[in-house]
Amino acid sequence: MSEAASVTLADVEAAAARLAGQVLDTPCVESKTLSQITGSQVFLKFENLQFTASFKERGALNKLLALVAARDAGGAPLRGVIAASAGNHAQGVAHHAQRLGLRAMIVMPLTTPAVKVERTRGFGAEVVLHGEGFDEAQAHALQLARQHGLAFVHPFDDPLVIAGQGTIGLEMLRAQPELDTLVIAVGGGGLIAGVATAARALKAGLRIIGVQTARFPSMVNAITGSTHPQGTSTIAEGIAVGEPGRLTRELVRRLVDDLVLVDEGLIEQAIVMLLEIEKTLVEGAGAAGLAALLKEPERYAGRKVGLVLCGGNIDPLLLAAIIERGMVRAGRLARIRVGARDAPGALARITAAVAEAGANIEEVHHQRAFTTLSVQNAEVELVLQTRNHAHIDAVTARLRAQGFEAQAY
Repeated sequence: MSEAASVTLADVEAAAARLAGQVLDTPCVESKTLSQITGSQVFLKFENLQFTASFKERGALNKLLALVAARDAGGAPLRGVIAASAGNHAQGVAHHAQRLGLRAMIVMPLTTPAVKVERTRGFGAEVVLHGEGFDEAQAHALQLARQHGLAFVHPFDDPLVIAGQGTIGLEMLRAQPELDTLVIAVGGGGLIAGVATAARALKAGLRIIGVQTARFPSMVNAITGSTHPQGTSTIAEGIAVGEPGRLTRELVRRLVDDLVLVDEGLIEQAIVMLLEIEKTLVEGAGAAGLAALLKEPERYAGRKVGLVLCGGNIDPLLLAAIIERGMVRAGRLARIRVGARDAPGALARITAAVAEAGANIEEVHHQRAFTTLSVQNAEVELVLQTRNHAHIDAVTARLRAQGFEAQAY
């Protein structure tokens, strides 16, 4: 029997027993608003409510508890643990190693968001920043593990880690047994491999769909034989894995029905929707499942779909940019260029017209030199707070009615 085949429902249930009382059994509830928007009945599993704001601590703790048990049973001394991670696995390992009194060293890519680096250090771990991505960080972590005699805790390609993540599947089907579809984010594959192991055993006819960012399609390429190009960065850095796991790949091939790719814009949109509608904060990876529903709503129409909000550790500056871009897409933030005679009172007339149309001015840029207009004219660029795209059209119409050249862009 292969090592992948040895990850069974019994392993996941054993992990659930170990983890009981040490991680949250997070809510799995219906979102009525998202259900109306997508045309499917959407249930959200709030793993962003874990202490480290990610599902990753489930697998990490299951592995650490097994290492401690082996040590206590007379096995080899446990000098500490080391992990490579873009952030969430790092925090899970660091937090629970601290709880268990273990030394923890974490290797993180140089591009890891500062919020994840500082939070990991806050759990008492020794943080080493190395490499441009996960694969380089992992190679360095393995080298350090040999040098310092530390036990390596893989973020996804380990049976105990996979079993720990699979406890999410147990909880989802216990809370919502009517679920008929699961849409799960995929990076290295630990989450979907564990969830699929549990869910498929409990409900054979369940549809399981994996979602990757189009910029890191490694699992899609590995399973389907496609050659989608790989990018260098993504807002879903938690699933930015260049090479999927060997164990997870085998489980995904056997248990997952399909894999889909979503682009950055859809992930951004999903982050903003979850923040506005559910009042919950997720990172890019945590929004990937909803992004898949937004991409192909007809595929899930009428189905009872479970999504895992797998993480909520997002850089505040990135979040601010995503919210602002989301407002632009929704027509709630607009930029309008107005051409006017460069004469006293012209700007006052422009702002009065905007006020009459019910928009609020956020920024004004008055341009004389860098414009193609006549030397007697000036160009005024307005950034406005508006209600929607129709409201933007109404504002530009009001400006034109006042004799100004106006165009939204």
